[in-house]
Amino acid sequence: MTMNNPGEKHWTDTARARGFELGSDGPSLLVVGLDGSDTSWRALYYAFGLARRQGSTLVAVFSFTPIISGFGCPGVYYSGEELATELREAVLALGAENHVAAEFVATQRDPVAVLTELAARRRADAIIMGCGRKATRTIRRSQCPVTVVP
Repeated sequence: MTMNNPGEKHWTDTARARGFELGSDGPSLLVVGLDGSDTSWRALYYAFGLARRQGSTLVAVFSFTPIISGFGCPGVYYSGEELATELREAVLALGAENHVAAEFVATQRDPVAVLTELAARRRADAIIMGCGRKATRTIRRSQCPVTVVP
């Protein structure tokens, strides 16, 4: 150890006093926005890679607002339930394949509100999502880092 920098001695003494630290400095919980788009699938695979390497839990969120049919047929709604079922199966299969604890949440609310509220409530380390208008809104509202995957 050189003594050129007086602060260096303090840092090395502090690190030596603590000893080896067992644990993880990486994320423990990642929240991923998933809507079936290509960018959301890329975000999901990216998040699974991070979760696998860091030993994190992954929560995939599919949130949508029902859309009334544009063909003048009153009472015809897009529910998203078929897509939610497909996404749930894919997320759980990827979790098993990657040995990652994975959860799936589906809800009929504003996706940005759901992502930011869930991340804050569960104290997520990050939100990961595909690029788009919702990503910009999420960045502005989130209390944790947001990674946008192109």
